[in-house]
Amino acid sequence: MPLSARQAALIEGWLPGHEVVTDHGWGLVGTTVLQVRHDGADLVVKAGDDADTHIARELRAHREWLAPLVTRGRAPELRHADADAKLLVTRYLPGGLVQDTPAEHEPSTYRGAGELLAVLHDRPAVVDEGYGARLRETVLTRLGRPHRIAPGLLARLRAEVTGWPTPAARLVPTHGDWHPRNWLVHDGTVSVIDLGRAALRPAPTDLVRLAARQFRWDPALETAHHDGYGGDPREPGPWRREWIAEAVGTATWALKVGDEPFEAHGHRMLAEAFPD
Repeated sequence: MPLSARQAALIEGWLPGHEVVTDHGWGLVGTTVLQVRHDGADLVVKAGDDADTHIARELRAHREWLAPLVTRGRAPELRHADADAKLLVTRYLPGGLVQDTPAEHEPSTYRGAGELLAVLHDRPAVVDEGYGARLRETVLTRLGRPHRIAPGLLARLRAEVTGWPTPAARLVPTHGDWHPRNWLVHDGTVSVIDLGRAALRPAPTDLVRLAARQFRWDPALETAHHDGYGGDPREPGPWRREWIAEAVGTATWALKVGDEPFEAHGHRMLAEAFPD
């Protein structure tokens, strides 16, 4: 997506004469991600369109939660931001994305990632009395949107979700998209990028995407992540609810944006939750 006139003017004011090096955008959502060079330094520009909600989340993460990781050189440092314009600039972190490389299959990668996640989650928790009720309503709302969930499974889903308990939950800062697509490795050190889904949530939610993919490939990867994190924060009841919520969210969102492989992944998660 191109920058708006306002965003382009802000960038030129912050980084006069900058050069665009690479476009890292995905093309599925209205977020622009550019690697640029200014005064000999590489930076990352992220900009949202009118419908974007990710920039505000990322800005909150930078301003409230990321300092311990930035101090360690393990997360991008915020350089410029304008929340109203949905625009931010961060320092470019060296390294290569873990996904689809040999590092994605190395336990040491997951041990390092677990250590980072423990630092991110290590904040005074917020007890949210309404979290369970909101989660239930979110899933039911998503089930009311267009999807390709089979009618029989849909009926079982609605029945189970409607009957979910709604306990209070302990919330901590979470990444929201925690898996190798958002990890970098440089000289054997793992760093994290892309906080566009960051929010206060139960800590185990950051394990759902790993559990649905990479932890299935090799139990050693799961063990290494838990070793780095300092344990496994999951409990069966809340974990099942988060798994189902993720599966429904994946299946419905992916259909909306036309990402068929990701939609199929959501359906696989649902099939696993309801194996019979």
